[in-house]
Amino acid sequence: MAQEIFPGRFTADPERESLTVFLIGMRANRWWKVGAVAGVAAAMPRMLRHLASTPTSGMLGFEQWFGRTTVLLSYWESPEHLRKFAADRDSPHLEPWRRFMKDLSGRGDVGVWHETYQVPARGIEAVYNGMPLFGLAKATTNVPIGPGSHTAKQRMGRPAGGATAAAG
Repeated sequence: MAQEIFPGRFTADPERESLTVFLIGMRANRWWKVGAVAGVAAAMPRMLRHLASTPTSGMLGFEQWFGRTTVLLSYWESPEHLRKFAADRDSPHLEPWRRFMKDLSGRGDVGVWHETYQVPARGIEAVYNGMPLFGLAKATTNVPIGPGSHTAKQRMGRPAGGATAAAG
């Protein structure tokens, strides 16, 4: 299925005071240990399906890249939403995490990592040129670049909802 391409320049408007950015991934340190690598990798699709089907989870959207080191970039309403998902006994996160810690942690076959950032809306700058919906614009609101948002300096420092007002 072809994705709609938005010709021209667009930016993202998170329409909130702040945004939580969560990066998570795994690295196949010993790629020949296919079973261990596949076992860790298999947990993520179930988590993403759960989050997509649970709008109250607070995950706004994500992008994912695969390779020896995989990366999942996700956007969340708040760090509290992210922590709640991670600790929820009914979510599909705790069981795979406990299994990893019991069976693989410290062996070095597969590495896992994450980074979390709480970003104020005034600290966000994004531009998409000739792209389908992607990244923050896909997770929040994709708006055309217009008066007051032509340069990175103008886009950086806008209040929440500022891109929408600038484009209109």
